[in-house]
Amino acid sequence: MNDQPRRRPAKPHRRPQKDPVRFLAFEALRAVDERDAYANLALPPLLKKARAKGDFDGRDAALATELVYGTLRRQGTYDAIVAACIDRPLREVDPPVLDVLNMGVHQLLGTRIPTHAAVSASVELARVVLGEGRAKFVNAVLRKVSAHDLDGWVEKVAPAYEEDAEDHLSIVHSHPRWIVSALWDALGGGRAGIEDLLEADNERPEVTLVARPGRSTTDELVEALGEENSLPGRWSPHAVRMAEGGEPGALTAVQEGRAGVQDEGSQLVAAALAAAPVEGRDTRWLDGCAGPGGKAALLAALAAERGATLLAAEKQPHRARLVERALGGNPGPYQVVTADGTRPPWLPGTFDRVLMDVPCSGLGALRRRPEARWRRRAEDLESFAPLQRGLLREALKAVRVGGVVGYATCSPHLAETRVVVEDVLKGRGGEPVEAEWVDARPLMPGVSALGEGPDVQLWPHVHGTDAMYLALLRRTG
Repeated sequence: MNDQPRRRPAKPHRRPQKDPVRFLAFEALRAVDERDAYANLALPPLLKKARAKGDFDGRDAALATELVYGTLRRQGTYDAIVAACIDRPLREVDPPVLDVLNMGVHQLLGTRIPTHAAVSASVELARVVLGEGRAKFVNAVLRKVSAHDLDGWVEKVAPAYEEDAEDHLSIVHSHPRWIVSALWDALGGGRAGIEDLLEADNERPEVTLVARPGRSTTDELVEALGEENSLPGRWSPHAVRMAEGGEPGALTAVQEGRAGVQDEGSQLVAAALAAAPVEGRDTRWLDGCAGPGGKAALLAALAAERGATLLAAEKQPHRARLVERALGGNPGPYQVVTADGTRPPWLPGTFDRVLMDVPCSGLGALRRRPEARWRRRAEDLESFAPLQRGLLREALKAVRVGGVVGYATCSPHLAETRVVVEDVLKGRGGEPVEAEWVDARPLMPGVSALGEGPDVQLWPHVHGTDAMYLALLRRTG
């Protein structure tokens, strides 16, 4: 008789199940981290491929989008929470593991997904993309995270506002500390304003369309979208907001280039330059940094209504091709050239209006590109400074006496906005320029809270736009 205890039969090995939604979201996060891709460029082709294979419906695409953008927006907060749940420095956690963890934390603390589903789905994803050993680590960490809600964790990991205001805001609102400081300086005021701004950066932005004058109308866009899925623009007469997101590229007017996707702040900048009074001739316009082409397309349409021409210049050939595509549906005459605005091929005094929307840190569009906040460094602004000043100087040379230059940036940072304009006007670092300020506020009729002027700073939490800056200057000599 065999007295040996019976062995329990081994559990059959279960292959991990690939969840198409979470796997796709993980792929997008890895593209952002490994290739410095932007989520708004990396995600759409992945969604398109999934739909073509029949793996996805609209709800799946919405969840994948929320997982990617929510994880990126709240990365700073989630990093602090994960760091409190592990026994090693966060920098020692491999980036793919951290992506799975942060996406799991977002499901636990930032969505209505039930706790057990958020944990089990994240662990299953870890088995697929990381292996069994790391999946156990993910499971252990997420179970610790699930012990508290978001408010409870923030109370644990963020210092009190009274002890360190900037660090508190940085962790609570998931922005690097230096960006909190820079935005606060630009905004001024107390705690309420900066918290409102940081919160707005973490909200999903609306999709806003522009009806290009002479080619489309807001009524056409509303009819195509349906009244239940469209809202009027807050400020721009050319704007229609998409109420439920959707696919703007499916609209006939967008396909034909008669309309496009464009933030209202960008529309207001182009329209203000077009409305600024000039002395005498008004037939030659220049967009000196035209890529990717949204402002150029609106300017071309506005210029055509007056019988003016637009020259759209862009230094990078691939971006110049984007400008050509954007302008393809607009009435002529216009021309696109590949040219460096700091060494322009045109003669001085050629143009009546010049827009110079300069390369910048992009701190004004963090709600659209949340990953940018984790890539930018304070020292990056030093590399932009000479270029921004050089482009503005050349713009003022390109315009004739009595003509107007618009200096624009998608950044509220003072070092990229008013400081640049004042340095150029006073001749700091170059020859002084004979020009005067033009008050931009009356050229944005109906827009509230534009400050003391003469320049304009738009804000996400105040105007519902990107944080666009505009200074208008008239050449006087």
